[in-house]
Amino acid sequence: MLRAVSYEAASPKDRFVTVYGRKPVLEALGDPRLSVDKVILADNAGGPAAREILDAARERGVPVQRATAQRVKVLAGNGKQDQGVLADVVAPRMRRLADALGGKRPASVLLLDGITTPANVGMILRTATAAGIGGIVVPRRGVATIDPLVVKASAGVAFTAPVLRCATAEEAAADLRAAGYPLYAMDAGARKSVFEVDLPGNVAFVLGSETSGVSEGVRPHVNRWVSIPMSGGVESLNVASAAAVLCFELVRRRSA
Repeated sequence: MLRAVSYEAASPKDRFVTVYGRKPVLEALGDPRLSVDKVILADNAGGPAAREILDAARERGVPVQRATAQRVKVLAGNGKQDQGVLADVVAPRMRRLADALGGKRPASVLLLDGITTPANVGMILRTATAAGIGGIVVPRRGVATIDPLVVKASAGVAFTAPVLRCATAEEAAADLRAAGYPLYAMDAGARKSVFEVDLPGNVAFVLGSETSGVSEGVRPHVNRWVSIPMSGGVESLNVASAAAVLCFELVRRRSA
């Protein structure tokens, strides 16, 4: 039995992409296309590097907050590379999955499930955005955080991608099903390929992890499994490559 759509409390991570480290923060402050909400600088940060960040923030009219070095590490989520500074960049198309399902719903949705390699998450965000996918569900737990590594892999598209946030992939799968989305997933052994299966108007695809595929919590919610035809003894594709095949198959169908 499917449960009702959940409405978890909003999180700052549902509105901002947090970048950390001196160079990523300076790049964000120096990019006029980006809206930076605030900079948080460790109270023990000083010298020319800190002055450069303070000057750049002042020039853009971005408020700077001081916090303990430990607090900066906690907020950045990366205790080794934050360098005592982070910035919250406004992500204009980022919103909660619950809000997306409660309003005008996207026709096509990707759900990332256990994808922990930042490069793969970044490439998927770039590809899906380019293909016009309406929503990319990036859970706050179990998937690589949208951080400078993901931003770099996406070539900056992560700031403007149609990201939908929720707590877990299992929660997202249940909510998508409850909202009327059939859930499709990739499996090399599936009899129907993604190129021949009939798809409804509103559809969600789950992309499983690089090592173990679709998680046990998400599997019960999958309506149908589809494959990508392989030749030459190749068993499978990298998840970002598989996402590209899927996304542009959806583009082909729309244009047809």
